[in-house]
Amino acid sequence: MTPAINLAKKHKIAHTIHEYIHDDNHPSFGEEAAEKLGVSTAQVFKTLVIELDSKQLVVCVVPVSHNLNLKAAAKAANGKKANMADKQDVQRSTGYVLGGVSPLGQKKRLTTIIDESANNFATIYVSAGKRGLEIELAPQDLQTLCSAQFFDIKS
Repeated sequence: MTPAINLAKKHKIAHTIHEYIHDDNHPSFGEEAAEKLGVSTAQVFKTLVIELDSKQLVVCVVPVSHNLNLKAAAKAANGKKANMADKQDVQRSTGYVLGGVSPLGQKKRLTTIIDESANNFATIYVSAGKRGLEIELAPQDLQTLCSAQFFDIKS
């Protein structure tokens, strides 16, 4: 069990775990998950961490089918500018390795923003805390567990 799965269980959130064999040579963790699970890249969400101009780290959850709009994400998090966070800072603050960063069960709770397109689905898929492991849950449950807000942050 990962911290992400344990958090969903602790709060009695309806969820499904999906496991697949991760291919280290695949160019995209998110696209690989969508392919292997047989679902649309619009329904699989990647977890990205940005650093605001204030040095605050923010978690952004966006569909694999799109890129993150840094300007929109910064604005949603009440910042002026944002850049992708340093890999070491991401791993240190979340407790997860890249490619397996989950918005759930992070070591340090960070401000979290979920792209509003998540609300187009009854359930979405996000990393369950390691490569080759996804958790499927309702977007509203993800919002509750992460104390997140929905904004249009994709480009």
